[in-house]
Amino acid sequence: MIHSWFVIANPTSGNKKLSKNWKDIAQLLTEKNIDFSVGYTTHSKHEIELVHTAIQQGYRNIISVGGDGTLHNVVNGIMTQRYVKTSEITVAVIPIGTGNDWIKTYNIPNNIEKAIEIIEKKKIILQDIGFLKLENTTAYFNNIAGIGYDGYVVNKLNKLKRFGSIAYLLSGIAGLFFYKKTSFKIEIANKIIETKCLMTLFGICKFSGGGMKMTDYKNAADGLFDVTIAKNIGLLDLVFNLPKLYNGKIINHKKVETYLTKELKIIPQTADKPFIQADGELIGTGNVTVSIKEKAIQFIVN
Repeated sequence: MIHSWFVIANPTSGNKKLSKNWKDIAQLLTEKNIDFSVGYTTHSKHEIELVHTAIQQGYRNIISVGGDGTLHNVVNGIMTQRYVKTSEITVAVIPIGTGNDWIKTYNIPNNIEKAIEIIEKKKIILQDIGFLKLENTTAYFNNIAGIGYDGYVVNKLNKLKRFGSIAYLLSGIAGLFFYKKTSFKIEIANKIIETKCLMTLFGICKFSGGGMKMTDYKNAADGLFDVTIAKNIGLLDLVFNLPKLYNGKIINHKKVETYLTKELKIIPQTADKPFIQADGELIGTGNVTVSIKEKAIQFIVN
């Protein structure tokens, strides 16, 4: 087993911030006596391959340098490797992405030097990981996933990321005007819900969409998803309740329901299947079954 860290760095994160910041990152890691090797991603989901190789070589500590998408792929690499138990792997994050939502749950600052100081302290928690099963693919997620409006927004966001953090606002506004609500059949907590729905979110951590708090967050290691079903909420409703999307009070809206569950199944009832996103990454469309892997990965937190 190798005791040093394997750094996975994404040159495209945060509008290519790595090229501006890598020299500082490497210098700070060295100054903190954090021994490391580095692998740079060169194509989509390359993080998964790099993780598999690193673990096979004996690495058990991984630093994700990038945004939520980089971390999402690192997690998928850990969960799909077959060399060691996933709970034996420790992940730390140096955030240089656009949204950086996962770090907000653990009060990890969006600052390279402070993030490295947190890695040095090595405070570790074991966190749950979600698993999505679609008709044609599967994926793991470490933060929040959903189907409907938020999937539509992520699809738009991929085309707008060059605008930086304002891209979340732009794609969100586009979704308010153009996303058509879908009828869903949702199997959850031993009941079946059939409703016209703006979106259904299922989360492990607290924030998504560039800082919005839309689930009734409890604990990232309780073996349960925090589920939010936003029913037939209209444009004016969302506009008048915009602050509540960020302070968490949107869950008290009369058209919003929340649940706790270990698993759920969502079946769109229309021919035009809505998008499914996880950690801000587009996963696919159509039916989805969601389950949880309890205390699956160790993370460095503040």
